[in-house]
Amino acid sequence: MEQIDISQDRKTSVVPNQNYEVKGFSFSTIPAYNTHAEKLKFHPKTNNWVGYIFDLNGKKVYHAGDTDFIPEMKNLANLNLDIAMLPIGGVYTMGVKEAADAANAIGAKITIPMHYKVMNEGKHIQVEEEFKKLVTNSNVVVLEELT
Repeated sequence: MEQIDISQDRKTSVVPNQNYEVKGFSFSTIPAYNTHAEKLKFHPKTNNWVGYIFDLNGKKVYHAGDTDFIPEMKNLANLNLDIAMLPIGGVYTMGVKEAADAANAIGAKITIPMHYKVMNEGKHIQVEEEFKKLVTNSNVVVLEELT
């Protein structure tokens, strides 16, 4: 596990497939990228962008970032995740069906959809309902933003 010494500007670089610790806080990185030809320009694998797996008070939380359902996600089932946060917007990230397939493969206790309301303006309730219907291997929890 790499120990990170946060400099005065409080920033550090991370790369995929690594374990880190910052002042006693542990997390891992997983790649985040697009796999569909029409989206490769948005999140190419070569950029080495990441999603995160946080260990918070004994709970494992996965924040996928902006990504498609990538092969690396299938290995997450072995981690017994408590929460998986998956994008379902469909323009720059997975769409509803693909995200549901990812949720079912990951099998977290709870899956939270994210990054979709603006992309599906006026239809986000339908998108949420479709996602809930398609996810069969996890409990879907929809978070509402306060306005």
